[in-house]
Amino acid sequence: MPVTFTRTPAEIERKEPGVGGKPPVDRRPTGGGGGGGDDDWQSKRGGPHERLHRIRFFVFFALAGDMMFFAALVVLFFARQAGMHMDPRSHEMIGDWRPVTLPPIVYLNTAFLVLSSLAMEVGRRNIFREIDVLEEWLGLGKPALYRTLPWIGGTLVLGALFLAGQVVAWKQLTAQGFAFNQWSTPASYFFYVVTGLHAAHLALGILALTFCLSALGWLRRVELRQIAVDITSWYWHTMGLAWLLLLAVLVVGQ
Repeated sequence: MPVTFTRTPAEIERKEPGVGGKPPVDRRPTGGGGGGGDDDWQSKRGGPHERLHRIRFFVFFALAGDMMFFAALVVLFFARQAGMHMDPRSHEMIGDWRPVTLPPIVYLNTAFLVLSSLAMEVGRRNIFREIDVLEEWLGLGKPALYRTLPWIGGTLVLGALFLAGQVVAWKQLTAQGFAFNQWSTPASYFFYVVTGLHAAHLALGILALTFCLSALGWLRRVELRQIAVDITSWYWHTMGLAWLLLLAVLVVGQ
């Protein structure tokens, strides 16, 4: 009588694990260094969320240095304001600080900058709207991009108006007899220095806005467009806050 061999159920199940049988029981080697392979997607290391936080950290560190620079200007402002010299006639210590009346257009420029900061924040929030971002991930269009572009463009226009207004303010102050030269008073000198340095920083912000607008057109990944808008917005908000601080010093500090 011939002997026949039948395969055990375990062997049948192991032959074709993807057709209905149980999967193989072999364990993946894990070693001692944590997960790997197919489980890497669960790690946030290198993901969009973690990448945004790392970039924000470096941006905030750089902006903190800028704010310390403007704080140093404020300290120098008050130190120079308190400076005194001896009058050769009366032999008394007198101060040479003469307050300067700010041109009225400075307040209009401040309104432009505040509105630009509000527009920038609306644009930043639009690029992070979950529903719009989800539609872009699914390939249903670019609603987040189209909602953000007008606000970024408006921020750029308002920022340019601020810089143009500052130039007008310098011309008006010069017309009043407070030119930026060796005969200028200490108050007017500091006005030119403070507003000029801030205008230079804001000009860099204008360049950043221009780059951001162009980047939104050629960046294909949603998270990269979010990072570009987010970094630009934080820089712009910082320059707006710095100007409000400097304006308070120029108005009240004198």
